[in-house]
Amino acid sequence: MAKMMALAGAVLALSACGQAGGEQSAQDPVTATPSDAPSGASSPAVAGPERRIVALGDSLLAGYGLRPEQAYPPRLEAALRSAGINARVVNAGVSGDTTADGLARLDFTLSSIESGGGKVDLLLLSLGGNDMLRGLSPAATRANLEAILGKLDAHHIPVVLLGMMAAPNMGADYAKAFDAIYPDLARQHHAALVPFFMAPINGKPGMQLPDHIHPTPEGVEAMVKATLPTVEGALPQHPRLPM
Repeated sequence: MAKMMALAGAVLALSACGQAGGEQSAQDPVTATPSDAPSGASSPAVAGPERRIVALGDSLLAGYGLRPEQAYPPRLEAALRSAGINARVVNAGVSGDTTADGLARLDFTLSSIESGGGKVDLLLLSLGGNDMLRGLSPAATRANLEAILGKLDAHHIPVVLLGMMAAPNMGADYAKAFDAIYPDLARQHHAALVPFFMAPINGKPGMQLPDHIHPTPEGVEAMVKATLPTVEGALPQHPRLPM
């Protein structure tokens, strides 16, 4: 209930801020904040109607160990706006969530936005890492993700599936079953696919916190840069009308 109430506040406020995760400790490390917008040449002016993107996932989206503004969703929003897209990215990441947790709160997340006259133009889905770390059945993970994607199909909401891969210590059989989930479901549900969301930071010094899982602020920036073209390409040409 506490997690649901926290999420309700974030969604109803249409916050572009991440929620600091708490999987390991209330004393999460906090590091420096990157600049508000990517560096480089002058950006095009933000134009057009607001495009609302929901980022549904676990601690990789919630911003474990970071300040809220350092999490992936607000940094992605900044990058999209720097590209001239009038984006608003709602952080619906909850640290520790499994695919079952995400499925359980999907309807609440969508209805909280759409009942207020809003609409969701695109959903980013990043779940499954905690299933793998807990050794849960790949078949159950697949079924939960398939149910989520089925609900989104029914709402006519396009999806970017942020894929995961099994850790080497899970064994070859587990990895074969788990790693196939994301490309298979992306094909079946016509979702855009990022094959391995953590690829830009995996095993790279300075890109991950001491737990060797979650990104540093620099790691978040690398993940945003790597996924930005996929997110831009998945946005419908025209914004969705309110339900």
